[in-house]
Parts: sequence; C-alpha cells; structure tokens
Amino acid sequence: DRQIAFDSLNEQVIACRKCEDIVCRRQRTVFGVGAINARVVMFGEAPGGEEDRAGEPFVGPAGQLLDKILVASGLKRPEVYIVNALKCRPPNNRTPTDAEIENCRPYFEAQLETIQPEYIVCWGSVAVRAVLGSTDSVGRLRGRFHAYRGAKVLVTYHPAYLLRTPDAKKLTWEDMK
Repeated sequence: DRQIAFDSLNEQVIACRKCEDIVCRRQRTVFGVGAINARVVMFGEAPGGEEDRAGEPFVGPAGQLLDKILVASGLKRPEVYIVNALKCRPPNNRTPTDAEIENCRPYFEAQLETIQPEYIVCWGSVAVRAVLGSTDSVGRLRGRFHAYRGAKVLVTYHPAYLLRTPDAKKLTWEDMK
C-alpha cells in the first residue's frame, strides 16, 4: 500500500549519506507532506532553514505564500502533496547542484510514482531541472502544460521569488488559474 511504500522510502531518505557536504550539516530530512493520493503535487527546490528544523517542506515565508496561493486556487494544503527535489538543506541555502538532484532523484521519482498525480506544479528552475530535465527559464516554460510520466506539469515562479519580485505574483496567479 502507498503508506507502507512511503514509510519505507522515508527511512531510506533518513539513512542516506550520498551528499557529504549536506548530510553533516542537516538537522532533519524533509521527505514531503500531504495526501499520498493527491491529484496535485507541489514540487519545490530544497529545504530552507525553517524546513530543516521542522522536517516539513514550505513552512517558512515562502510556504506561507504557497498556502495563500493554494487557498486562492481553491486547494487546501492537506489535499495536495508537497515535495522538494532535495531532501536536505544545502549549506547557506545555496542552489542545489546537479549531482545533489541526481542523488535525490530515486526518492522523488518513487514518491511521484507512488502518488500518480494528475498535475505537478514545478515551483522554480530547480524543480524544472529535476522534473523536466530542462535548463530553460521559468519565464520561457510557463503558460502551457508539459508532461512527466502521464502527469500534466505546470511551471511557475517559486514563492521565494515572488516574495522578492511581487510583480510576478500576477503571472503565477495566471498560471494557477
């Protein structure tokens, strides 16, 4: 069953030591949260400081904005599944490397395979790199659906970017509609 698969996978994530630079600094792994039968998966980049402390994705200021975006879109946090490309916080919140994404790939791919979502929302360029394998900009990829193993993939700006660039919020709202 899905929950047993997720519990086993989470134990593998906790035991993972592939990224030596990260593992020695992490407080907690950040596996993901939400409905394991969700129609919609919110796919982010990597845990930040607050996420590292809480062990849950999108709980800091960007997560608070994500919650508002979800409510405005008619979704509730418990109805979706929220996951990041990386399961551990990179030092100083730096951008994850390709090698780190590849180290976590088996975990997030297994999560997506287990959930079988209808939609995946990629929040930012790191999520796009992980899910779609593309280095194209978010601006270039947004506004249309892409595909990942039977799911429709929507690309939009990361909530942290929206906090720094409030004018982009209207573009994300267009995407989420």
